[in-house]
Amino acid sequence: MQVGIGELFSVSSAACWAVGVILYRQLGRELPPVALNLLKNGVVVALMVPTVLIAHGLALPQISGWSLALTALSGILGISVADTLYFRALNTLGAGRIGVLGNLFSPCVILLSFFFLDERLSLLQFGGFVLVMFGVLLVNRPVLNDPLPASQLRRGLLYGVTAVALNAAGVVMIKPVLEQEPFFWVCLLRLLAALVPMLWLWRWLPAHHRMPSWRGVPWRRLVIAAVFGQYVAMLFWLAGYKYTSASVASILNETASIFILLFAWAWLKEPLGRRKLIGVAFTFGGVGVMLM
Repeated sequence: MQVGIGELFSVSSAACWAVGVILYRQLGRELPPVALNLLKNGVVVALMVPTVLIAHGLALPQISGWSLALTALSGILGISVADTLYFRALNTLGAGRIGVLGNLFSPCVILLSFFFLDERLSLLQFGGFVLVMFGVLLVNRPVLNDPLPASQLRRGLLYGVTAVALNAAGVVMIKPVLEQEPFFWVCLLRLLAALVPMLWLWRWLPAHHRMPSWRGVPWRRLVIAAVFGQYVAMLFWLAGYKYTSASVASILNETASIFILLFAWAWLKEPLGRRKLIGVAFTFGGVGVMLM
C-alpha cells in the first residue's frame, strides 16, 4: 500500500487527540462530563462556522435527506452520547485503563466495515494491525497495585465499551457521506446535530452535573483542548476516513495511545519503562507495515 494523504491524516489525528486527552483528563477534575462535552463542542462549532464559510462560501450545500439523516445520527451517537460516556469513563477508570478500552475501536470499525462497507484488509495490512494492537496492549497493560472497587470498575467498563462501540458506529455510517458531500459542511452539520440533544438534556440535569459559574470554567485549557483535541483532530480524523479505507484509518488511529504515553512522559514527567518502550516500537513498527 502506498502512503497517501488519508494515512497521514489518520496518524496526525491520533497525535492531536493525544494532546486533547491529557488536557481533558485535567479538565475532568473540574467539569462534569456533560458540561465538558457541551462546552468543547460549542468551541468547535464556533471554529467550524468560519471554516465552512471560507471553504464553501455562503451557498448552502445540496445534501440529500438520507445523507443529512446519517450525518445527524452519526453526530448524536458519536459525539453527544459517545464523548459524554468517554469522559465519564475517563474520570472513573483513569487514562491507562481507557487506553486499553480504546483498543476496541479499530476491531469495531473493521467488523462494521466488513458488513456494511464491504471492506477487506490485505494480509500485510492485517499483520500491521496485529503489531499495532500488540504494542498498544503492551503499553496499556494495567498494573493493579491499587485496584478500583469492583462496582466502580464495572461501571467504568460499561461507559467505556459503549462509548467506543458508538463512536465506531458513527464513523462507519458517515463514511459514504464524507465521500460524496462537502467535507466541512458535513463536519459542521454533524456537530450541530450533536449539540441538540445535549442542550435538551441540559434542562433536566441536576445541579451537580452542570458546569460551575462561567468564571469557574478553565477557559484557556478548555479552548486549547477543544482546538487541538477536537477541532484539528476531528478534521484530520474524518479526512482520514474520507481518503483511505475505514479499516486502515481506524488502525492508524490506535497510535493515539502511544502518543498519549510519549506526551505524558514529556509534559507530565510520567515514567517511561522498558515495557512501554517495547510497546512503542511494536506499535510504530505496525504502522510502518500498514503504510508499506
